[in-house]
Amino acid sequence: MKRTTLPLHAIAWVVGAFILIPVVYAVLGGFKSTQQLSTNPFGLPSPWETGNYTEVLATGSFWRQVWNSTFIAVATTVLVVGLAALAAYIFARFAFRGREALFTLFTAGLMFPFAVAILPIFVMLRTLNLLDNPMGVILVQAAFGLPLTIIILRQFFRSVPGEIEEAATIDGCSPFGFFWRILLPMARPAIATVSVLAIVGSWNNFMLPLVVFSDELSWTLPLGVQQFQGQYSSDTARILAYLVLAMLPALGFYAVAERHLIGGLTAGAMKG
Repeated sequence: MKRTTLPLHAIAWVVGAFILIPVVYAVLGGFKSTQQLSTNPFGLPSPWETGNYTEVLATGSFWRQVWNSTFIAVATTVLVVGLAALAAYIFARFAFRGREALFTLFTAGLMFPFAVAILPIFVMLRTLNLLDNPMGVILVQAAFGLPLTIIILRQFFRSVPGEIEEAATIDGCSPFGFFWRILLPMARPAIATVSVLAIVGSWNNFMLPLVVFSDELSWTLPLGVQQFQGQYSSDTARILAYLVLAMLPALGFYAVAERHLIGGLTAGAMKG
């Protein structure tokens, strides 16, 4: 290891510790009783209490919230990636008047805070009768996910050499055929990247489901964590167990797709 890289490695270890220590504390805390958390907050559980986790896994409400979160996350991802891929293809491969101005309008969505729009969004969803409806969350999440997704995909689509498109056109491939048969398969790393971002973002979204859903049967996991914390406010160990189990699906998906995420973010810069 070179001396010049030592400060970077030290910073990485410090940042990693700040992220990892709370997660480890929550995991171990779920295996303790609340009394153990009070008397031995940072030590290993003694004895190990597995009941906190098994009791959460045995509740039907937890699995219903897992299903709700999964359905909303997958539907949001399919919608935002599908629409953004079509828009990014137009912005990347077609020249027309006002293209850059329209693209700038899309990217301006990144500067629009979601919290500021929550009241008009609520009024709009109520008018459209989309409250207590998963589509009320899916459509709004997709709309707010479009700007970043379009930016990432457009950069990748622009990096594909024009000679490939010319060869496809000579072979009789239509513009949509080139997009569907050639461009999308080549863009798998970028599509994987935006899919990971969309799924993890939807899974962790709390404010929008809180506004849209009043029926407990429609709650997602973040809402379930809040409700569980209020119901068992005196049982900290069980709350930690519920929190860890709520995080596991997103963490597992991110761990599996991490190499695609890094590869997709750098693919546009490496090509062309």
